[in-house]
Amino acid sequence: MNITLAQAEKMIAVAKEKSTAIDTKMNIAIVDAGANLVAFVRMDGAWLGSLDISIKKAKTARFFDMNTGIIGELSQPGQPLFNIEHSNNGLITFPGGVPVKDANGNVIGAIGVSGSSVENDHTVAEAGALAI
Repeated sequence: MNITLAQAEKMIAVAKEKSTAIDTKMNIAIVDAGANLVAFVRMDGAWLGSLDISIKKAKTARFFDMNTGIIGELSQPGQPLFNIEHSNNGLITFPGGVPVKDANGNVIGAIGVSGSSVENDHTVAEAGALAI
């Protein structure tokens, strides 16, 4: 099962609302179960450099079906996934990417958010992921 465009649009709306509530400007990307981009928004004034990062966070979360922050912990020197960020044409291994699950717990896509601190990125991504 894949995330639908309607679900992706709802996630973006919730993520934008959360971003506004915490006074940030974000790039928000939604990918489907195949890690293909379904929807993207760059809020007015969001960093241009974060555009690619948000998409890669979403893809990374979907490729491994876990939050990107967890992958970051596992990819530190001496950890089992050290240097994984160099695979798959580049991964993002810091917070802001979250898998999206359906009501049965199946991963149907992911959201990636970038444009602020990694804590804010994760907060906004999590809000978007929980919208469906």
